[in-house]
Amino acid sequence: MNAGAFGLNVLSTAILVVALVSALFTAAKARGRYDVVDVFWGLGFAIISVATLLIAGPTPRGLLVALLTVVWGVRLGVHIHLRNHGRDEDPRYVAILKRRGALGMYRVYLTQAVIMVLVSLPVQAASYLSAPIGVLDYLAVLLWVVGFAFESVGDWQLTRFRDDPASKGQVMDRGLWRYTRHPNYFGDAVVWWGLFLFATHHWIGLLTVVAPIAMTFTLANGTGKPMLEKGMEKRRPGYADYVRRTSGFVPWPPKKTA
Repeated sequence: MNAGAFGLNVLSTAILVVALVSALFTAAKARGRYDVVDVFWGLGFAIISVATLLIAGPTPRGLLVALLTVVWGVRLGVHIHLRNHGRDEDPRYVAILKRRGALGMYRVYLTQAVIMVLVSLPVQAASYLSAPIGVLDYLAVLLWVVGFAFESVGDWQLTRFRDDPASKGQVMDRGLWRYTRHPNYFGDAVVWWGLFLFATHHWIGLLTVVAPIAMTFTLANGTGKPMLEKGMEKRRPGYADYVRRTSGFVPWPPKKTA
């Protein structure tokens, strides 16, 4: 891997992503709805992986990493679009607009752009590696498959639960949700640990471990699980008991409660 070429790619990626989110923000402001940035979260990574592949040139590892990233990103983007379609604006963005105005919302978009560039570092690094496909790459694919299965199946199970009128006011504790309160978040983290393994054939790639660490921390302790669960006990009777018996992140058999 050429450190200079990789550095230029990261800089080019950052410029591209900032330009895209700025254009997205302009369109969202004109439309009067800002939750489209959530849809761009997955699609943005797909764009980054393809752009990196075009710049670095096609290699077996680069093609594989781009394919896995595009599949993950497109599925997530489509899922979030379908979830948000026909619903009101995300209350988080309504609150931001009231407190900070459009400029505050633009900062949210820019923050997401910075995080995307950071988290995508293993994908970018892997595209510049010419080492033959080996054991670590097979392990990376296995991790990606496990993570993708948890995330996609968890999202599908939750969507079915929410769409069932009989589930109104109840707690989702079936399927994967019986073993972890956030199978989709857990799966997301595992996907990025898998993608990181593709980059570990070079010392520069090893440094990108900051990406899966940041993703895992965000999902488990940052704006993921804690924010989603905030106030849930008041809105859904029985959620406190669900929390007591169910793992918060890593899947584990539920505890027996009295």
